[in-house]
Amino acid sequence: MKQPRQNKISRLRNTCGALAAVIALSGCAVFGPTPTLRGSLIEADDYNQLIPGASTRADALDLLGSPTTKGAFDDNTWIYISMSTYLIPMDFPGIGKQQVVVLKFDDAGNLQSLRTLNKKDSRSVAMINSITPTPGTKINILQQILGNVGRYNPMQNMMGAGSAGGGAGGMGMNNQGPGHFGSGNSL
Repeated sequence: MKQPRQNKISRLRNTCGALAAVIALSGCAVFGPTPTLRGSLIEADDYNQLIPGASTRADALDLLGSPTTKGAFDDNTWIYISMSTYLIPMDFPGIGKQQVVVLKFDDAGNLQSLRTLNKKDSRSVAMINSITPTPGTKINILQQILGNVGRYNPMQNMMGAGSAGGGAGGMGMNNQGPGHFGSGNSL
């Protein structure tokens, strides 16, 4: 009599296990990286219409729109940057695809050159693991211990600013110093 019941329980466990595996595997697509498009999203068909020597700044604005940035020291260099990023848990976003289009114009506004760069042309820049010292913020243990001596005022909360006893002052009346029951350095 116990044998059929154990078979039912065994089949139920197998069915639940298979159902849980199907649900878990179908949910994997939900947790996959979702690409996010950033920057000037331009297509190769758009910038391939620009011809060096024949196209102008106005043509570039009509086809590509405003540049992402211009050259730091040269307004005749226009840069269009686009990238596809995806989230990496507990890290900076990863870059899936990156494209940079660099347009150089002469002083008359005619296109001199068009250059495209992708992720393979990028250079990795390492961060420096140093700390810039700030003068005046380094204190020793004795200064930390003695730093609060004289700052305690037991009467501070009894007749401080904003109390009903007239502690709130008008213009030019600062009640936060010694002798005014404020938080000044009084002993």
